[in-house]
Amino acid sequence: MSTFMQKPAEVVRKWYVLDAAGKPLGKTAVAAADLLRGKNDPTFTPNVDCGNFVIIINAEKATLSGNKMTDKYYYHHSGYIGGMKKVQYKTLMEKKPEFAMELAVKGMLPDTTPGRKAFTRLKVYAGDAHKHEAQKPETYEF
Repeated sequence: MSTFMQKPAEVVRKWYVLDAAGKPLGKTAVAAADLLRGKNDPTFTPNVDCGNFVIIINAEKATLSGNKMTDKYYYHHSGYIGGMKKVQYKTLMEKKPEFAMELAVKGMLPDTTPGRKAFTRLKVYAGDAHKHEAQKPETYEF
């Protein structure tokens, strides 16, 4: 018996919708990362980009457990001396909930070429409306 290796030309991509309302940010990000990589498919091959498209709706209604809203910060640096900026997750979830979700998913994808390619298939929306109805996405329960 030989090991199955999927070829890039044979990949069939599906569209999935994840509803983040009332669910933890991290658990939603884990489910999205698994779908983006294609780890739920029986034909998963680690070195081939065989993942699916993922739409996350209601990102503004995702929750953070414990004191993470006040104790967790997003740090970034401008590149200049003294250019360290930090934003509290409470502020980040109020102003840019899509960005907070994208950060969580991006951190769970590998920092390789297939991982960067998979991140481009992620679509995040703060509300419950999205513009991908033509692709007939399936709802994914996690």
